[in-house]
Amino acid sequence: MWPTFAFILAASAILLHLWWSACYRGVRKEKLQREQEIARLEEQGKRTAAHGEAQQQALFNSMIEGVLLVDADGRIQLANQALDRLMGSTHEIRGKTIIEAFRLHQLSELIEQVVSRGQVLDFDLELHGTNARSLQVNAAAITDNEGRIDGVILVFHDRSRLKQLEATRKEFVANVSHELRTPLSIIKGYVETLIDGAKDDPTVSGRFLKTILKHTDRLNYLIEDLLTISELESGRSVLNLEQVDVKAVTVQVLEDLQSRADEKQMLLKNDVPIGTVVTADADRLQQVLFNLLDNSIKYGRVGGHAQVSARLLEDKKIEICVRDDGPGIPSEALARVFERFYRVDGARSRKEGGTGLGLSIVKHIVQAHGGEIWAKSDLGQGASFHFTLLPRQS
Repeated sequence: MWPTFAFILAASAILLHLWWSACYRGVRKEKLQREQEIARLEEQGKRTAAHGEAQQQALFNSMIEGVLLVDADGRIQLANQALDRLMGSTHEIRGKTIIEAFRLHQLSELIEQVVSRGQVLDFDLELHGTNARSLQVNAAAITDNEGRIDGVILVFHDRSRLKQLEATRKEFVANVSHELRTPLSIIKGYVETLIDGAKDDPTVSGRFLKTILKHTDRLNYLIEDLLTISELESGRSVLNLEQVDVKAVTVQVLEDLQSRADEKQMLLKNDVPIGTVVTADADRLQQVLFNLLDNSIKYGRVGGHAQVSARLLEDKKIEICVRDDGPGIPSEALARVFERFYRVDGARSRKEGGTGLGLSIVKHIVQAHGGEIWAKSDLGQGASFHFTLLPRQS
């Protein structure tokens, strides 16, 4: 009886062990599967979060406005590429405070205002130094469900170009007003004098009328130049490009200016090589050469000379040069001679009847042709103006 019982007990133990092992393996397998599923979900969550963060960063980086996100502790959590460009940042700024990142106390004060007021709009921020810019900042607080402030988001708009255009517009209006006021005042004064009785003296009235005519012409030239500048800057001017013989155009311009050159006993030279052909608008090229040579005659020395030359550059462009042997241009003025209304010698320029727009017109015409223009001068030894044009099209 006992051996049978022992056998049954042993068999039961074996079966129990087998059952327990099977159950244990099932539990372990189920646990392992759960752990693998949890790990897979965690990895998927990380990938989704990383993908979402990458998408968010890509979205912010695609914006032309600078975006800055600061947390409740005042540390930077996000800054897009546009902000780096605007602020001139060259290092990682995440995790830093505003002062640490930019050294701008006014920006730190702006964040304090946002925290207390909820938002600040149209805040002007001026950056100085090598990265000088004029920025407009809009900022708002970020709050949680209970109204506590989690951080501040700031959006930066670059208004530098608009401010520059506004300054240019104001300067232009002021210059035009000044240029118009001078001849109008002179004309008005002479007309009033004639009305008061000077018209009865033929000698005086004749001199006065010549002066009035001179300043009327000056007004006309100024208006024509202003219209030309407006047309060129607005892009309304259409170039009639063709193959132009530079030497032939120069011959025509020299003939038109010969009488003015004779008055100052100046020699005009055409040193353009035969066969120099460019792709240009013939009338506009004539205007460029006329303005440059007219300046050489106006400001050149009595008995001097002015010449036009041309040469082929290595990049196959044609460089045309108008040179004189006059008093020259001071080095500090060379970079500004193409600005509207800029005059090296204002009094002399007005006496000669210049509008102050001739070289600006020349610059716009050359640039409209895809060329470049620059000036060189040694004070007391004359000045030269160089510009490039495209060669003959094959």
